Amino acid sequence: MPDRIHNIGILAHVDSGKTTLTEQLLYLTGAIRSAGSVDSGTAATDSLAVEKQRGISVRTATASTRWKGITINIIDTPGHVDFAGEVERALTALDYAVVIISAVEGVRAHTETILKSLDTAKLPYAVFINKIDRAGSDVKSVLNELKQISSRQCFLLTAPENEGLENPSVKSLDEKEFSALATETLADICDEAADLFLEEKALDYSRAKELICEEIASCRLIPVMCGSAKNSIGVKELADMLTELMPSAKRRATDDLCGIIFKIEHDKTLGKVSHIRLFGGELSNRDEIELISPAVKQLAESDAVETEEKPAVKEKISQIKSFSGAKHTDSGIVKSGDIGAVCGLPSAKTGFFVGSLAVSDSAKLVNPFLRVKVTPSDGDPLKLPALAAALGELSDEEPYIDAKWENGQKEITISTTGKIQLEVLDNLIKERYGLSAQFSPPTVIYKETPSGKGFARASYTMPKPCWAVVEFLFEPMPRGYGVSYHGRLPSNQCFYRYQSHIRTSFNSCLEQGLYGWEVTDFRCTLVGGEHHTIHTHPLDFFVCTPMAFMNGLNEIGSTILEPLLKIRISAPAELSGKLLSEIVRTGGEYDSPVIRSDNVVLEAIVPVATSMDLPARLAILSSGKAVLNQTFYGYRECRDGAEHINPRRGVNPLDRSRWILYARGAYQKD
Repeated sequence: MPDRIHNIGILAHVDSGKTTLTEQLLYLTGAIRSAGSVDSGTAATDSLAVEKQRGISVRTATASTRWKGITINIIDTPGHVDFAGEVERALTALDYAVVIISAVEGVRAHTETILKSLDTAKLPYAVFINKIDRAGSDVKSVLNELKQISSRQCFLLTAPENEGLENPSVKSLDEKEFSALATETLADICDEAADLFLEEKALDYSRAKELICEEIASCRLIPVMCGSAKNSIGVKELADMLTELMPSAKRRATDDLCGIIFKIEHDKTLGKVSHIRLFGGELSNRDEIELISPAVKQLAESDAVETEEKPAVKEKISQIKSFSGAKHTDSGIVKSGDIGAVCGLPSAKTGFFVGSLAVSDSAKLVNPFLRVKVTPSDGDPLKLPALAAALGELSDEEPYIDAKWENGQKEITISTTGKIQLEVLDNLIKERYGLSAQFSPPTVIYKETPSGKGFARASYTMPKPCWAVVEFLFEPMPRGYGVSYHGRLPSNQCFYRYQSHIRTSFNSCLEQGLYGWEVTDFRCTLVGGEHHTIHTHPLDFFVCTPMAFMNGLNEIGSTILEPLLKIRISAPAELSGKLLSEIVRTGGEYDSPVIRSDNVVLEAIVPVATSMDLPARLAILSSGKAVLNQTFYGYRECRDGAEHINPRRGVNPLDRSRWILYARGAYQKD
């Protein structure tokens, strides 16, 4: 039953205690015999060798347990920003999240990003303020930061005692205190509580509890707990609160079969394993299920002609497992509201839907802005196909890697979010595939966008038999818009199946623009097109559409966009002048510095290309005293005046004759 299942995600900035809290919850509920340690590599949810060696989580891990008759599926996520893609995908599977914040460091940059993403995804969440046993712990300060960041009301359910000392404890509210504080907290968002509060009365305990549950599920209230995960302080109180106040899987339940694949992994014995959160229906061994690409959902939300009807991708389940870290057991079935590890779906990819479209969208946490070239470490070109296959498989697990290689190229390119991710990839390639790779220094991923409004047209009518004509209208849109596709022509002008080919080909064209970068931030409308009932071949529009696309960009012009970071620097106040000079050096823009006691806090927007050495420069400048937090901010028109060109893969459609031969398989690029 969905109302007896809770799917929760443990989220936070790195080193806040996520895996430690997960271990303590599993130990408290009897799922494991003893709580493991992250530092010693014995945590149940850290199963990869690289996780045990480095003492950090790099992959999402699922563990199942029970508490007070309720099944709790805990999804432990990585905290390092390099692996935020894992967090992003986990959000699609959750009923709610538990966000951990250190009582000493407070709300860090990545934690702030997570909180805003939870608001965007309209997911309820609770906050656990950890490490109250550490010197410098300040729960009140963390609460104030939360109130500044989130529009939701905060409801503190446990208060710290002996905070900052070796043996702290937490005090829970009794029924009278709960009712009084609930009435006061809810007064701003609930008329019933407001009326009683103005009359200096309190809600009845059972009614107060009912209203608190409603407001949490409506994403207007944050229950806040505190404790020390390492010392198991406040963990039981947290477990009780989760089962009593937080919403169950019933909140997102559907009547028909509906699920989402939020994680892919490859097991030596089981092969490809798809972790599925099921919102409705039931899956069993040997069932045949339909897999739906996210692109189908995007198409359904546009006014473009629908893709031509094709048989749905249906594949048969061979086994269903229940996972707990690296351990798994045969379950044979996964029911509505639950999570299962399904084997036997070779076409499955992260983000695919099962049965029917899932009920909500995910929030975007990751924007890879660095690209790296990968080659065999010994330079042997014969090893490139095997290396490309390995990176392709790893791209199934982490789509943001986006490995690209065409036969004949001497290198593979991948996207990356940082140095630690590359180190983990290097380790996985050696451990899993027995290959050794060499990574080039990272280069910035630029993007491009049409410089103005205009038409993009191409006619492919020679050499016969062929006939395809395509015409688009390109309209530039604001930064961050992405790309939208529109337009539906009469069928007698251009058959709908050919319009489907045009759209499919258009989506492929976006990968490489005039300068070889991804094209974004514009609206495309199909305004013209022709077919010939005798001469048109089904593949003609796949030849013609890229020519129209590139002709349009060549005619209109393409503007290079550069990625930006939002940074926050905290350092001794006497370094203010030098910090501002560093920001100016990068070509960044900054707000007025804020002086707090003997420290200065400076926020700025800086280009990625000119600030890659900023962490090292700040460490030298401040003798390690400066603290730098940075998050992706967005893209803007490039201002450095340089011509940033990315080498094109394949033949450029602007080279018409060669492109036609290449597209028809009659020419092979060297």
